[in-house]
Amino acid sequence: MSKEIDASIAIQVLPNVQGNEEIVRIVDEVIAYIKSKNLNTHVGPFETTIEGKYEELMEIVKECQIIAIKAGAPGVMSYVKINYKPKGDVLTIEQKISKHSE
Repeated sequence: MSKEIDASIAIQVLPNVQGNEEIVRIVDEVIAYIKSKNLNTHVGPFETTIEGKYEELMEIVKECQIIAIKAGAPGVMSYVKINYKPKGDVLTIEQKISKHSE
């Protein structure tokens, strides 16, 4: 993505539901929402990383909770890592992981 970024976040959403199938179903809805934002995104086994403008990313983090509740979770725990540099120069997903790709 060529859009200038000033932040990257990693979010792990853990819906408070029973059963792996239900957890995966709700998390998949959250991931689909994140992907719908058309930002540079990397889905990993424990968290999803997104790059963009800080304010937009914070709105996405907020909405992830609402998506999980609307999908049927009575509660949700989320763990968020934020890298924010107002003047830019945030390491991109590509810079962080490309040397480890097969």
